[in-house]
Amino acid sequence: MDVFEKKYMVTVGDVDTDRYIKPAILFDFFQSLTTEHGEDLGVGLDVMLGNGQGWILSRFSVLIGKRPRFGDVLTIRTWPQGFDRLLCMRHYEVLDDSGGLFAQASSSWLILDIVKRRPLRPSALVTPLPPNEGRVFLEGGALSLPKRDDLVKTAERTALYSDIDFNGHVNNARYIQWIQDALPGDFLKNAVNIRIDINYVNEVVPGETVGIYLSEPGADSSVALEGRRVSDNQAAFRAGIKIGG
Repeated sequence: MDVFEKKYMVTVGDVDTDRYIKPAILFDFFQSLTTEHGEDLGVGLDVMLGNGQGWILSRFSVLIGKRPRFGDVLTIRTWPQGFDRLLCMRHYEVLDDSGGLFAQASSSWLILDIVKRRPLRPSALVTPLPPNEGRVFLEGGALSLPKRDDLVKTAERTALYSDIDFNGHVNNARYIQWIQDALPGDFLKNAVNIRIDINYVNEVVPGETVGIYLSEPGADSSVALEGRRVSDNQAAFRAGIKIGG
């Protein structure tokens, strides 16, 4: 199946006090859908591991044009769409029950040699991915974010049991939870149009502590963030959030 879709209901555990979906929940949905579609396409977890390979998420960009609320039923679609050098592009759209657009998203993935810890060329895949040429996706795709030197440390997070996924490092969606918690208290309150960009730079393993660095909120209602491992000051992730797209 070239394009994979599934319905999700926004439940009470998915929303904030204003009954809007928490952004990290969408990332959980995207991750679940991506995993299921990978299995369907023959490039799922066990197949990849059997070939000494794994998928590594590099970038993710999401534009929420209409923020889902408690009780909404979402139809989420995903599809791969070609490569940019070593990066595999995968896109998403989130629809309401009448087919209107809630959100669009784009992601970039690397194929990793899990022994040598090096990226592989697309030709290394045991099963080619469908090209899905011509499908419309988030303009600009998943963005690469620059290093910022003007950020101020505001918090620390230590990677604990609930943060870690089956790969043995902090799960990509968990970083969005860390980011939500690091933002000024009212930054996301009643925000219905949100742009989130995140780059995954270095892994964080159990017990590691990450300093969370923020910029001052800009006049355009934007905040830049970076998570840096305390042990070596290396970036774990870079992110940006903007209210109003």
